Amino acid sequence: MTQKVAVLGAGKIGEALLSGMIRGGWSPSDLLVTARRNERAEELRSRYGVESVSNPEAPKVADTLILTVKPQDMGTLLDELAPHIPSDRLVISGAAGIPTAFVEERLAAGTPVVRVMTNTPALIDEAMSVISAGSHATAEHLAHTEEIFGGVGKTLRVPETQQDAATALSGSGPAYFYFLVEAMTDAGILLGLPRDKAHDLIVQAAIGAAVMLRDSGEHPVKLREAVTSPAGTTINAIRELESHGVRAAFLAAIEAARDRSRELATGKG
Repeated sequence: MTQKVAVLGAGKIGEALLSGMIRGGWSPSDLLVTARRNERAEELRSRYGVESVSNPEAPKVADTLILTVKPQDMGTLLDELAPHIPSDRLVISGAAGIPTAFVEERLAAGTPVVRVMTNTPALIDEAMSVISAGSHATAEHLAHTEEIFGGVGKTLRVPETQQDAATALSGSGPAYFYFLVEAMTDAGILLGLPRDKAHDLIVQAAIGAAVMLRDSGEHPVKLREAVTSPAGTTINAIRELESHGVRAAFLAAIEAARDRSRELATGKG
């Protein structure tokens, strides 16, 4: 692979991308990294053998720039980078809620920008990365982005108008499952199980259910009905979930996450 890629503002997700790319066959010599703290940059250089550079230096060397800073820091980073980015560089934005237009208008005319929302399972190569093209991004740019993010999980192309919804479902999605496991663990303790045993039972149930959803091709309703016997334990539990409005709560929660993603695009911190 001949193109050089720079990960700017490398936190956990940025580091996951670096490690995933190296496992996928990229040479560390083709990867660059920047970090806010010198100690962090040195840590990544030592751990992965990649070169650490400053933000203004990165566009001079790298063909692709991946911006992994928080949404509220994106404007400042772009102001720092803009004088140094030639219009033939591919810029990949990984900040929640930030549209490609926000990035494009701060860079040289015609600069290709791709927007990506990934999630924390990138740390274990099980991410879902949702990819959208900006005004000047080509099919080649999208394919290159998929090559990068494919190293840490699956990728999915969507129109940018669907990015806020994807952020609410997938970007924030792991947190909803952790919240559910936390609640179910508390329920297990209430029923008399030790915390560690309740945790193990729930985690394995979650893994098994997820694999069945992925591999069976069945609709989740059909899989749920297969567990739900007439007058049995499961239907009594489902009745309680419905009576407490759990389904409606999830709808409202994910809608709220979508709305917050839209707010971030307006600069509301």
